[in-house]
Amino acid sequence: MICVQFVFRPGTYDEVFHRLDGEIDEYARSLPGFVRTETWTMPDQGLVNAIYYFTDQQALAHLARFPAHREAKGQVRRWYEAHHVVVTEVKATYGDGPLTG
Repeated sequence: MICVQFVFRPGTYDEVFHRLDGEIDEYARSLPGFVRTETWTMPDQGLVNAIYYFTDQQALAHLARFPAHREAKGQVRRWYEAHHVVVTEVKATYGDGPLTG
């Protein structure tokens, strides 16, 4: 499984942001290989971590090539004070069940 974390400090959102964000999320969820999303906040640091899980790198590559994603990526400084992307390969997950989505 591939995990993509988009960690950011929010700035000011506008109509363009909301449109692109919705298009990207809808497209990601429609991809074969999409698993789930999670969002975590760190209010004390003003950070948000939006996490997307995919079964494989190919699914992630489709998202990276999506025109709305490319457009948003080119304007990232317009809406975020700072950001950091982390892509990892998940080797295993485990627990007692209730937290898994």
